[in-house]
Amino acid sequence: MQNFVTHTINLVNGEPETKKNEIKQYFEKTYEVDEQLYRILKTDEAFYRRADPLRHPLIFYLGHTAVFYVNKLMLAKLIDQRINPHFESIFAIGVDEMSWDDLNEAHYNWPTVNEVWEYRSKVKALVLDVIERTPLTMPVTWENPFWIIMMGIEHERIHLETSSVLIRQLPVEMLDSSVFGEVCKQQGKAPQNEYLTVNAGEALLGKPQNHSFYGWDNEYGNVNEQVPAFEASKFLISNGEFFAFIEAGAYQNSNYWTEEGWAWCNYQQAKHPRFWIKTDKGYRLRLLADVIDMPWDWPVEVNYLEAKAFANWKTEHDGITYRLPTEAEWYRIAEESGISDGNFHVTKANVNLEYWSSPCPVNLYKHGRFFDVIGNVWQWTETPISGYPGFKVHPMYDDFSTPTFDAKHNLIKGGSWISTGNENTWHSRYAFRRHFYQHAGFRLVISGNEPKTSNTFYETDNEVVRSCELNFGKVPANYDNFPVQLARYCVHLMQGRSKVNALDLNCDTGRAAFEMAKNFDKVTGLDFSARFIQVATRLLENGWLRYIAKYENELVDYNDVQLSDFGIERTDNIVFMQADANNLKPIFTGYDLVVAVNLLEELYAPDQFLANIHQRLNANGIFVLGSTYNWEKNVIKKEHWPGGFKRDGEPVSSFEGIKSILEKHFELEHQPFDMYMAKPLTARNFEVDVCEITVWRKR
Repeated sequence: MQNFVTHTINLVNGEPETKKNEIKQYFEKTYEVDEQLYRILKTDEAFYRRADPLRHPLIFYLGHTAVFYVNKLMLAKLIDQRINPHFESIFAIGVDEMSWDDLNEAHYNWPTVNEVWEYRSKVKALVLDVIERTPLTMPVTWENPFWIIMMGIEHERIHLETSSVLIRQLPVEMLDSSVFGEVCKQQGKAPQNEYLTVNAGEALLGKPQNHSFYGWDNEYGNVNEQVPAFEASKFLISNGEFFAFIEAGAYQNSNYWTEEGWAWCNYQQAKHPRFWIKTDKGYRLRLLADVIDMPWDWPVEVNYLEAKAFANWKTEHDGITYRLPTEAEWYRIAEESGISDGNFHVTKANVNLEYWSSPCPVNLYKHGRFFDVIGNVWQWTETPISGYPGFKVHPMYDDFSTPTFDAKHNLIKGGSWISTGNENTWHSRYAFRRHFYQHAGFRLVISGNEPKTSNTFYETDNEVVRSCELNFGKVPANYDNFPVQLARYCVHLMQGRSKVNALDLNCDTGRAAFEMAKNFDKVTGLDFSARFIQVATRLLENGWLRYIAKYENELVDYNDVQLSDFGIERTDNIVFMQADANNLKPIFTGYDLVVAVNLLEELYAPDQFLANIHQRLNANGIFVLGSTYNWEKNVIKKEHWPGGFKRDGEPVSSFEGIKSILEKHFELEHQPFDMYMAKPLTARNFEVDVCEITVWRKR
């Protein structure tokens, strides 16, 4: 695999032109290795076969990594024209079985494989052009245009790994095992594991903002955690060691499983790890594109739930309390092994495609007293991912981390044989749902200290919290709750209609949608930001929400929202999804009512949205539009302003401009009026926007 060996690049040191060329080469190499992975699929049929019922077929991922570049470049205003709006809609979202991911295959008419390959070529040329014509200044920081290029590259590197897991679940007859490196040929008897002491010490977690490598938002921060002494297994748990768990009938014994784990085990009818194949002659192991005799000295690859059950079984079997390490304990193991941020890249390990396209024996790569602290397979931890104190999202990718801050996604550490780029760094932080399969295994620790985990999740993101307060908090005495006021007005407008199918664009954290659902047959809430959709979805699923709002200076309020407190009982007719209102999927059509309030100011092309919104409505459908007309808020290009400028020396108001666009398909129902929105900053400090509401009926 030596042709594919690359490391993420230094973004702080170097001359601009040299660095630009380095980023260009890194992009080209990334594109090359990603496409090489998909060449494993021998037939077009393999691209449309759903390897995992909870994930899209691989045709989605072939398009997704390319579409990501275009969508982020558009958002960052580095380009102003799309290549293929349809592709950039259907390939945009749907990778982690979030409840707002649309995995209904009936909603997709996937393009041909050749069409997607051709699209990828166009995207490659576009990105190279952007790299060539965009000035580069050093260092490359969050605000630098080249950070967006790096974002696309590192995103593609992630999917190199996640797509390989899906390919591993396709029938081997659909795959060509000769095109993506060689499988390790070394295997033997599983080594006897032992437990080595890791001294008490301080684990320094978090990445400085001025670090030289690209980082995802969840990596940044500064946490010093005191870690008591503990013992850790010298080797990752091997297939041979895990086999005893299977032989003991543990997959049939609920005593060893968490409630979540036992539910998964029964649902899957699991009897052994997913990639094990039981035959008359014993077990075999499914690799990326091969099936081999079971390598007992390789690391077992399981999900978190299986790893936790093994620890519980071994606890009963040995009379010693075992568990998985925490994030901080993994860092302590690494530090005791002589591994640090400074030497991570040069530490010899089965990682970064440097040796094989498979795992290898657990006793092959020694790091201090331990083996495979880095590489071979990822290592599950007991730690649910969350942001470090002071966590901030990157404005160009606000849904990278926050959808996983739900106490349902556990961190994996150390990387695997196919971990490249940012994944192969000291500070990398990736987390997956506990039932997910990655190229992941585990090691065990013995400790008298319980890990610090909590399922009581309080929303702390400042923008999201302000939205929660606007939607569900208290309002000043002279104002009404804006989303409730809006919803009631919409219900009034639709009186007399027997059935109403409503679309709430820019639905925020969902209050207006919940209120409308009291009276309408169906309500769909769409928002561009997964951070806001996540809150609405949590309310939909659980009926409650917790968030921490600023009360006064350093004082905060802990808020517990219950839907029942607002008289909201019916939720079976609501769905929340993430979407770009400037490039909606075809499925979002056939509505009797479309509500778009405070949306135009958020769009990169509000004029285009207005010109196309009629396509989403039924005949005589109602379009409720509300705006502050602040086109400068998000630096919308003036060519896309509906109004608010002078033309031929004469003023053109935003309402007049909007009317000239909409009147081709709509009639104005009545004159515009104002609706006041009091947005809380603290308990006694509010910001008031005046939103002009107009109502339009489709001809």
